[in-house]
Amino acid sequence: MDLYSVAPVAALLQAAVAAVTALSSALAPLSGASSTALVIVLVTLLLRATLVPVGRAQVRAEFVRRRLAPQLRELQRRYRADPALLSRKTAELYAAEKASPLAGCLPTLLQAPIVSTVYALFVLASINGQPNPLLAQELGGVPLGTSFLAFLRATPNFWPALVLFGALLAVIAVTAGFSRRLAARYASPVVPTAQPAATRLAALLSWLPFLTVGFASVVPLAATLYLTVSTAWTLVERGILYRSFAATGPGS
Repeated sequence: MDLYSVAPVAALLQAAVAAVTALSSALAPLSGASSTALVIVLVTLLLRATLVPVGRAQVRAEFVRRRLAPQLRELQRRYRADPALLSRKTAELYAAEKASPLAGCLPTLLQAPIVSTVYALFVLASINGQPNPLLAQELGGVPLGTSFLAFLRATPNFWPALVLFGALLAVIAVTAGFSRRLAARYASPVVPTAQPAATRLAALLSWLPFLTVGFASVVPLAATLYLTVSTAWTLVERGILYRSFAATGPGS
């Protein structure tokens, strides 16, 4: 079954199309043919601004885990023979500090519905039974509904897309490198725990920014633009928060 054809989802997407179209028309005198792309940038900035408290809580949790490293090692030493008790004691310690070993997942999970919506708005030929007007919108002569790989296959005149997508993907890649270096600089000491799944997940998430580069090359340009702005915001936000907590401590 097509999820996008389900009545509540279709109605939500239709409302999103109407909102984007209205905002694009309002911004047209300022940005011309790129007004829809500007709407995407502004929506991304608004979303990330609303998620600042979530990002702050995440970084705080990272610093709390760093401070708890000696206690976690002691719990491992005392209860290694009883994994169930070790898991419970570890959970109690995190709960007492109002932290979570999986706090890093929250911002990604909260953004997933937004990325999915942007993706749907620029890949569906029709929404709720009506033609999708957003597919005709462009940025730098490249349709917002076309992905980098699809554009290369569809036309021999791919230089506008190559330049535009190349710039966006380069920003994501460079941002990913700096983000991983920043995270490694402030990483918590490695502590053996009874939760290997959480450790493996944290290691996998450290490479997530680089996976974004591949993902951004196959999604519509609109979604690539969203990912570019969002990842750049994340790098700047994390840099500020890491330095703030390093100077004042996680209790600030």
